[in-house]
Amino acid sequence: MTDPNRPSPDAAYVGAPTIAQEICLIAEASGSHPTDVSADREFRLRKAALLDRLALQERARNGVLAAADAEDAANVAAEWLVEYDVAHGGLSRKGRDLVLAEDYRDYVRTEYAAWSDAQAA
Repeated sequence: MTDPNRPSPDAAYVGAPTIAQEICLIAEASGSHPTDVSADREFRLRKAALLDRLALQERARNGVLAAADAEDAANVAAEWLVEYDVAHGGLSRKGRDLVLAEDYRDYVRTEYAAWSDAQAA
């Protein structure tokens, strides 16, 4: 069951660039190799959020079965972010276990909303 304290996809991505803009930003960033943890994490977070948004869009347009590949990619990217946060001290192993018991993508949405709010401030 999803945590009711986590933002819905609409709330998490309310201020996000369009999917096309985000793809361009991620493509630009993928050519560089961030030397600091925060830039590397931002890249991983934005990529996971983009894949989540694409999966949500695919599901809304074509249904659950048609969205399976997009959902798989979004789940892998979300897990990639969770494991990165564990490795770099942003999430404890117990925290990871709690996230894994729920939904990786809820974690991405929560983290994206917090990151987005911090960018706006």
